[in-house]
Amino acid sequence: MAKPAAMNTKRLPAGGPGPHIVILAGGTASRNVTIALTRQGARVTRIVPAWDSGGSSKLIRERLGILPVGDIRQALMTMAYAEGHSGDVVRICNARLSETGSQAELVRELAFYSQGTHPALKAMKPGLAEAILRYLGIFMAAAGKDFDLRRGSIGNFILSGALLAAEGDINAAIRAFRSLCGISGHVWPVSRDPDLLLVAELKDMRRIEGQHRITGMAPADAAVGIASVALTEAHPNPEALVAIRAADGVIYGPGSFYTSILPHLLVGDIATTIAKAQVPKILIGNMLEDSETRGLALDDMARRLFGIADGAPVLTHILAHEGAVPVARVVGASRFVARAPVPATGADIIARDFEDPWHRGQHDAGLLTATILHLLRKGL
Repeated sequence: MAKPAAMNTKRLPAGGPGPHIVILAGGTASRNVTIALTRQGARVTRIVPAWDSGGSSKLIRERLGILPVGDIRQALMTMAYAEGHSGDVVRICNARLSETGSQAELVRELAFYSQGTHPALKAMKPGLAEAILRYLGIFMAAAGKDFDLRRGSIGNFILSGALLAAEGDINAAIRAFRSLCGISGHVWPVSRDPDLLLVAELKDMRRIEGQHRITGMAPADAAVGIASVALTEAHPNPEALVAIRAADGVIYGPGSFYTSILPHLLVGDIATTIAKAQVPKILIGNMLEDSETRGLALDDMARRLFGIADGAPVLTHILAHEGAVPVARVVGASRFVARAPVPATGADIIARDFEDPWHRGQHDAGLLTATILHLLRKGL
């Protein structure tokens, strides 16, 4: 395969003349590639999980019975940063309350935000600050005085308030938030169902229920390995389907394979819609193993994507890291993801040294972006 053209370092307008790229991944791991693609002029749509069951999202979900908003909030903040709208909004929405302290102390800390005392709120345009404070107030009233505020995400509180103000319509809440922040890119949960449960079956037939338990499973369970994952019946978000149909390219990852990538294809017509799209469909191979994929080769991950889709063409290309040193490497406690000796699927494999030269075990977002844009220009 021809070597991708060198990356153009001139920043194009966000949401500008470039291709429309849909990224299916969680809120965090694909941040750098989202930023790089946006700053190269691509129109990016992030489609994120709707089954987060841990952290601040878990507590909010259980108390209010609403869709978990953590991945949505993180993806929106990535868009804001990529498009140059970061500053005060990102500072507020990425803030978290203390992990320890009495409820009274945490309430006083939250009041620093809810009463508009924080300098970033004071620096915002009045309309934006007023809307944020209104959403925060709606959340606080609904959550109640006994809500556990420890390590609570201010952004999750605000977006939950916007969701309640929109009478549970997450798409309307996202549109309102994007409008307030001036964000051009789109972020949609893959489903609007508020009660989705992700379940993993291990190779010894035991089950682990809940995204946060799968991601944080014990080393002994990780050594056994995941045989399959299942999702309670999920209806696709119409906006996600519209985005996929209008895409010039579909990207999987990077991110946690069994909790942030593969389950998207378990939602309603998502896999069928991707299969019908006549565009490049690219899996960005994870650089390092995690507890979900210990000992799982990249080719096996690709095979499982095809398996979930009953062999439908949901994948055309795999970007595989291939280091220059032909020995097994480890960063911290994590090994680099291996490749099977024989390719397991018909997808084209683009093998390169995709490691960031400045950050061991992380992708070079610029090189990924150049490769992706090259594949989209080339087409199928």
